[in-house]
Amino acid sequence: MTPFRTATEVAAGIRRGELSARELTEELFARIDASTVNAVIATCRDSALEAAEEADRTVARGPLHGVPMTVKDAFAVRGLPTTWGEPAFADCVADEDAAVVERLRAAGAIVVGKSNVHRMLADFGRTENPLHGRTLNPRDHTRTPGGSSGGAAAALADGLTYLEHGSDLAGSIRIPAAYCGVYGLKPTVGTVPLRGFQPPGPPASLAREFPLAVGPLARSAADLRLALRVTGGPMRPSRRSRLDGFRAGVVLDDPACPVTGEVGAALSDAVDALARAGVRIREGWPADVDPIVQAEAFGFQVDLFFASQDGRAPAGTAEQERRRAALTAAWDRYLADVDVFLCPTVFTTAPAHDDRHRYDDQVFWIAQASLPGLPAVSAPAGGARPAGLQVVGPAHEDDTAITFAELAADVIGGFVPPGEGSSRVLDR
Repeated sequence: MTPFRTATEVAAGIRRGELSARELTEELFARIDASTVNAVIATCRDSALEAAEEADRTVARGPLHGVPMTVKDAFAVRGLPTTWGEPAFADCVADEDAAVVERLRAAGAIVVGKSNVHRMLADFGRTENPLHGRTLNPRDHTRTPGGSSGGAAAALADGLTYLEHGSDLAGSIRIPAAYCGVYGLKPTVGTVPLRGFQPPGPPASLAREFPLAVGPLARSAADLRLALRVTGGPMRPSRRSRLDGFRAGVVLDDPACPVTGEVGAALSDAVDALARAGVRIREGWPADVDPIVQAEAFGFQVDLFFASQDGRAPAGTAEQERRRAALTAAWDRYLADVDVFLCPTVFTTAPAHDDRHRYDDQVFWIAQASLPGLPAVSAPAGGARPAGLQVVGPAHEDDTAITFAELAADVIGGFVPPGEGSSRVLDR
């Protein structure tokens, strides 16, 4: 059994009786014990192995029947601590599952443990906290896996889980996915329920909608689709079923946040390969979208989110809301004629661990999908270290972005296990 199979493949193997949920779960625990990247920080061995044995004895009851997986520490999992990397919460054990966990279990998934996060999810560039320590990038231990879902992305890349679920306000799914060379989806805002995604204490009450979403990380785009159907419900079908039917807008660099040469070369090669495969390319930003203004407006929304947690309302909120509405409308107009928009997930590949920097510029590229609440997939593409290609789709058409990423893997490469070469662009 390989630890790098996709959740879709594993689920199919269990249904056919070719794979044992018990053996898969035991193998994951052995890999977790041997791993040195510090991605999985809490496990529930006895209950997981019991559930796996039950899965092997029964007929498949859901699309994830018998599939062992982990979830981000920020989600409540019955019987496990919910710490958010904060020492004050070390002993806060959840007595019920978050909505996402409930739905994953109902689909047959076996939750084996929780993945590490940055302290209070407060950094998108790294995953480190005083309770569980630092998570390393499985492809290069001297480099960061990103944050705050760095443990989730690292667990997938290191073969410690078959599926993961994280959260994304300021790129916390997409940036770690890009740095670790896996797939990550920020769904359309509001698609997946947030209940049970919060620090221990009284339930938080948000009076308005923020660009916060929870979504899956995986080793294939097909796994993203499977997980989103389980946790978010039915989806609109993809606009296209063939790669050569897609119309794609493209911006691969911008003076406001220049990409590194490594990222630029990898993504340029990827887009060239997509064009050869028949994707119709339209270069340039959408009309009426100023990416600098959008990044600044998104920064305000992030500040507003955190201010709302303690009852504050920053000055200028009304004007910022008008700006957000105008930019959202501009994206809606643009995506009526274009199926997906392609841009970098982040301007660099995984940087070295460096406690002096937060790399705040990382949010420039993810802000373009985050502010209007659009679905966005980060897909691995090329390079000695994986670069992230961000596939932004129309609102509430998540499967259009997922399907493009799925079909694109045939020409730009997909997930490659650490030590088995790099993601690459295939010359077809």
